[in-house]
Amino acid sequence: MNLFRSRTTDGPSTPSVSFEFFPPKTDEAAQMLWSTVDRFEQFAPQFVSVTYGAGGTDQERSFIVLDRLLAGTSLPTAAHLTCVGATKDQTDAVVDRLWAMGVRHIIALRGDMPGGAGQAYVPPVGGYSNAAALVAGIKSAYPDMEVSVSAYPEQHPESASAALDLDMLAAKVDAGADRAITQFFFDNDRFLRYVDSVRTRGIEVPIAAGIMPVRDLRQVSGFAGKCGTSIPDWFAARFAGVLDDAESRAAVGSAIAAQQVQDLMDHGVEHFHFYCMNRADMVAPVCHLIGARSAVAAA
Repeated sequence: MNLFRSRTTDGPSTPSVSFEFFPPKTDEAAQMLWSTVDRFEQFAPQFVSVTYGAGGTDQERSFIVLDRLLAGTSLPTAAHLTCVGATKDQTDAVVDRLWAMGVRHIIALRGDMPGGAGQAYVPPVGGYSNAAALVAGIKSAYPDMEVSVSAYPEQHPESASAALDLDMLAAKVDAGADRAITQFFFDNDRFLRYVDSVRTRGIEVPIAAGIMPVRDLRQVSGFAGKCGTSIPDWFAARFAGVLDDAESRAAVGSAIAAQQVQDLMDHGVEHFHFYCMNRADMVAPVCHLIGARSAVAAA
């Protein structure tokens, strides 16, 4: 992939972007998050999203971040919501609270069990059985709520087959989902084949490509394995010799992400959802290189 090659398709000249944040747990982490939010406003994201703690303190941290984003920024703000470990009444009450706060976009997810990604899912007693049921519940209560759902270019780790994965995505769309956001991936060919299979299945909602610039290959490798995301040999080879050099790792990771996004743009991909880990230093250069900035910032 050549980052600076000429465009070869009729893909978008300026892509849309979105960013995922998670609630900070310390004052230092909070300072980093809000510094990142300030820096990302220049890119006029289609939306930003806040991950969701399934209960207790983590859940309240999500609401605190959402409230500050809604009240203190102009950023379109989406709330993640899972149905794991909760009854329908409990989940519906969260949806009511989000609507009352002013949230008009929910990223509806089934969620992982307390053991994390890879642990077999057990539907909660009296709760929503899966993400499709959650989408239907949200749309039934609030038809005007925008709903995004997850998609898996390399198959959900708990899924028996790629065909069943497509069936689940179709069920979520049939229930009212407006958009799919993929799990992060590093192999563009797998993503493009997946999009082809989605379209062949008759699913026509927009698909945002999930992008995670890699700061620490060793850390990401463990997480990727649990999520079912493969790491190509060429990708790992780019980090050879810099695994113990944090500054060089970050530079390499940002460059790879920029190349990945440019290549996807050349194939007509229009929206990129960045898993930024509450940091701007690796994602902002990518957004600048692909021209994702507001009219004010570009002037």
